[in-house]
Amino acid sequence: MSEAYWREVHSTGLAVPTDRPLGDLTIELTRMLGDPDPDVRSGLAVPALSTWIQRGVYDDLLAGLGDGMAAGLVVGLGDSGNNGVFRRASSVEALAECIARDNARSLVRAEKVLEWGDRIATWLLRERDLRAFVPERGWAHAVARGADALGILAASEHLGKPELTVILDVVADRVLARGDTIYAHGEPDRLASATMAVLRRNLVPLNIMEPWINRIVTVATATPETPDRDPFLLTGNAEAFLRALYLQLALSHDPPQIRGDLLLVVVAALKRSNRAYLG
Repeated sequence: MSEAYWREVHSTGLAVPTDRPLGDLTIELTRMLGDPDPDVRSGLAVPALSTWIQRGVYDDLLAGLGDGMAAGLVVGLGDSGNNGVFRRASSVEALAECIARDNARSLVRAEKVLEWGDRIATWLLRERDLRAFVPERGWAHAVARGADALGILAASEHLGKPELTVILDVVADRVLARGDTIYAHGEPDRLASATMAVLRRNLVPLNIMEPWINRIVTVATATPETPDRDPFLLTGNAEAFLRALYLQLALSHDPPQIRGDLLLVVVAALKRSNRAYLG
């Protein structure tokens, strides 16, 4: 089907077409998730799938649709610098919509949601293409979109304290991963937002959060191993994350129950990592 077909679908308010089976339409949209043209990928495919999921079009098929989106997370995984990341990043957006729909309607088994969560976490930690905005190709933004998916997952009733703690570990692992990318396109804010989603469940106590914060500040204050390597490649993402988390904890209109005590921990961490600026 042509772009013109899907633009016509959009012009009708994204009503589901009746001239083709839903399965065929879904296969076509899934293929379009990996299109390097952002007008096709982000302008046509993602909004169509997201809207149909939100409207309940896939309610009876949600488990299968989510599995299909999860399969997209491993397409080309391990590569970097090519167009494969667009399929993976768009797939996690659609999978997050499936989880959000289940959060609202309880449509799939708990085991399935936990499986999707495992696949999101595995993909996010293995993703090597960390580009955000790609000229002429639009947004990849895998880390930010993965963080958004973790935040939606954290709201699921199927996750208890152990699973929420795993999400925190995934966030920390992604923040602290060694590499050549400093997050400069909102990734620390999105990872902090995922952390806030975990905290708002009010199931993870302070005695888990304190060592978790300490793990991050240890890297934020670390000394580079070699003088010829940019030190911010080691410390920058951890420092930016701590600042983002502080901002959201301090100003959120929907704070977790442990906000007061946790703010003291985060402030202490920021004092350690910002001594040069605090007099």
